[in-house]
Amino acid sequence: MSDYQKRRIEMELRSFTSKNFEKPSDCKNLDQIRFYVKELCLKIENLEVNGQYVPQWAYALLAQYNDRQNSMIHLEFRNMYC
Repeated sequence: MSDYQKRRIEMELRSFTSKNFEKPSDCKNLDQIRFYVKELCLKIENLEVNGQYVPQWAYALLAQYNDRQNSMIHLEFRNMYC
């Protein structure tokens, strides 16, 4: 894959996430985070299935959403049972 194609994929993915997603730290709703995780997983999977380049920051962003989701679930669980 050429550098041009990698840059194009990266720019398209950045544009998509910046227009449609909030930063993980700004998310206050568990359903919202779950939606973002699902959408980002679909984007990454689509790139992988087609044998295309997936920027490392996309995996890092997914990890941030997962961390935020886990924190919210833990807090919700603690509030329910403690």
